[in-house]
Amino acid sequence: MRRILVSACLVVLAAGSVAYAQECHRNDDSQQMMNICADADYKSADAKLNKAYQDLIGGTDAKARKLLQTAQRAWIAFRDAECSYSAADSEGGSIYPMLISECLTRLTDDRTKQLTADSTCAEGDVSCASPDEDESGEIQ
Repeated sequence: MRRILVSACLVVLAAGSVAYAQECHRNDDSQQMMNICADADYKSADAKLNKAYQDLIGGTDAKARKLLQTAQRAWIAFRDAECSYSAADSEGGSIYPMLISECLTRLTDDRTKQLTADSTCAEGDVSCASPDEDESGEIQ
């Protein structure tokens, strides 16, 4: 009996991982595919954020590293709460995962811009671009 249960669990887990590993096909406009593509976009944005974070934290002293870690943890909590709030009206609907992923992507891209600007900004330089500025320096 135990072998059957273990085997059944393994089959369910394997099937779930295959379904989860679907690739984004932007020419498929089904809600399921839009959800998959939005998740792929978020994962890409998150990878860029992690790279920017690692680049920045690697070049700081222990005090600044601790402050950045605290700020990043607080930012992640804010981002997740903000996206939950902004998509709350669609919770339980088929569009909900896409709305969450799009929000996560947008805020993650903004944070990546902040961290990248911080890493290229000379200490004490108050003229560094904020994430709300485009490349021309104009606020969007």
